[in-house]
Amino acid sequence: MAAPFNPNQCIRSIDEIISPAELRRFDPLLPQQERNINQFRKTIRSILDGTDVRLLAVVGPCSIHDVEGADEYARKLAGLAHELSESLYIIMRVYFEKPRSAHGWSGFVTDPYMDGNFHVEDGLKAARKFLHHLLRMELPAGTEALDPIMPAYLGDLFSWMCIGQRAAEANAHRQIASGLPMPVGFKNSIRPDGLNFTAQAIRSASRPHDYLGVNQEGKLSVFHTTGNEYAHLVLRGVGESPNYGSTSINAAEDALERAGVPQHIIVDASHGNADYEASRQADVVHDVLAQIENGNTSIVGFMLESYLGWGSQGIPVDRSKLEYGVSVTDPCIDWDTTEALLREAAERFQKVRSDLGL
Repeated sequence: MAAPFNPNQCIRSIDEIISPAELRRFDPLLPQQERNINQFRKTIRSILDGTDVRLLAVVGPCSIHDVEGADEYARKLAGLAHELSESLYIIMRVYFEKPRSAHGWSGFVTDPYMDGNFHVEDGLKAARKFLHHLLRMELPAGTEALDPIMPAYLGDLFSWMCIGQRAAEANAHRQIASGLPMPVGFKNSIRPDGLNFTAQAIRSASRPHDYLGVNQEGKLSVFHTTGNEYAHLVLRGVGESPNYGSTSINAAEDALERAGVPQHIIVDASHGNADYEASRQADVVHDVLAQIENGNTSIVGFMLESYLGWGSQGIPVDRSKLEYGVSVTDPCIDWDTTEALLREAAERFQKVRSDLGL
């Protein structure tokens, strides 16, 4: 006798979790926090438009794994952001999800205890609490939109989002970006003709879409978007080859122009642009600043992978042996190097502003 049909034969179990609306009720936005978020997003849009002549700097750990260390880093960054605010608009990089092409830690939201047990509700609640903490510091947060459902849970607390190189090739992420209420950067594809491909992804995100998603009550719904006119390009290198030099910037500008979208470019100083060597991030920022000093107007900012301590570490079986303030994913520059680099960027960009009479 044939076995009965089982549509879930490859599913071990299914666990329901808290809905986005329930999570927001657990830790709601206060009116002043809503005003802060709206102002953060407005400022980033103004920088992209060129009406606010400052340089965006998206700075922070490759990933958040320890709230205590992230809090110490955030307090240092918030103080520096206030001090350098005339020239730089600093956004803390708060990456709670990590893309993995093989086995590995998937990030704080899905695996907050780094034990592989997918305690996602605990991760969501802790992530939301930390983002509220950043709001109280008046420090904008930026992240990568990896899981298509995650913006429903945490999107109201972010001021900038990025679509990673892998996800930029997915139609679902272009659709989601078209409805997000903040500026969204698309990292360049590493496929052949990658710049044109990514420019078309940006064009797609700037247009209206209709797609299936999960609403605040956790119900499957059809979303009808207006399009995100502040989608822009993030250059992250091509494989292990850099694409931040003037020739690459010119090629990116041409691709964006052909696609009919604004020539707004953020340069990721890590990943392929630094050949995955943390120390080379400074070289990338220096080159970008030199291009701006020489008259480039398409570069609107840069990204740094930065934490309290230098480099990276593996995740030990005994979590108590983790080295405090050191990344568990990509290697980062340390705080002292970060501070010096941001001060230099602010000083050099302030001179550009002065030369323009601003």
